[in-house]
Amino acid sequence: MKNYLELSKEVQEAKEAGKAIVALESTIISHGMPYPQNVKMAREVEQIVRDNGAVPATIAIIDGKIKIGLTDDELEMFGNSSGIAKVSRRDLPQIIATKQLGATTVATTMICAEMAGIETFVTGGIGGVHRGAETTMDISADLEELSQTNVAVICAGAKSILDIGLTLEYLETKGVPVIGYETEVLPAFYTRKSEFKLGFSTDSVDTIADTMKAKWDLELDGGLVIANPIPEEYAMDEAYINGIINQAIKEAEENNIVGKDATPFLLGKVKELTDGKSLDVNIELVKHNAKVGSLIAVSFNNKKK
Repeated sequence: MKNYLELSKEVQEAKEAGKAIVALESTIISHGMPYPQNVKMAREVEQIVRDNGAVPATIAIIDGKIKIGLTDDELEMFGNSSGIAKVSRRDLPQIIATKQLGATTVATTMICAEMAGIETFVTGGIGGVHRGAETTMDISADLEELSQTNVAVICAGAKSILDIGLTLEYLETKGVPVIGYETEVLPAFYTRKSEFKLGFSTDSVDTIADTMKAKWDLELDGGLVIANPIPEEYAMDEAYINGIINQAIKEAEENNIVGKDATPFLLGKVKELTDGKSLDVNIELVKHNAKVGSLIAVSFNNKKK
């Protein structure tokens, strides 16, 4: 396995020095937003991680290697290339074997982070159970990964294009802790609130780090979801964004867009219908997650020593 991993100089030095490291996904760069906004966002998020005491490790598949941490040139190349494969667990072997450029989803970033010994991962929002999944069985691989891979995921909740209630039920069934950070309800990505109350909330990053440590000390495999709401000043109006999402879902159904194509279509349609405001919100919530996730990573790293 180690033959497939390639750590950047910054990440390797952080490992040797025993510093906290935060994993970052690459799908948000290649499929989440246009160039050059994507590269600018990625660099800003990496810097936020550094400013809060941790070391960023953006993960991607390049030339048959799992890159744990990208150089500035690799980040630029990755953000400006076309035809990059979106890589989930099932795709990882073939993308590595054929030496294609691959962007890691939440699920694959978790897999690669665990391979590299990184326990904390920052993203925008997790995938989940799609609306209508009781007939389509359209459930994100992110949820299954959370049930078996030992990485804590800091996010702004589940993407609000999903069935959030069923997503929470699935996580509960799989024994995945969902911890609200400074919130008692699950945030819904673009908005700070949903109707779903969480069983465990805290205002302390140290309590979250203690929970991570206790879980894995007890050999309870699987990840944790740390639900971190978007800051108030950037949150979208709930009725407005829900109306937009419902319209986007209707168009996806009319065009028979399902499976792995559904999420990119829906997010793209939401961006179009909000005149780009949803993209600005996405960037702000990722930045906020990077700050909180880095503080959690530093606290957890100190408790491990």
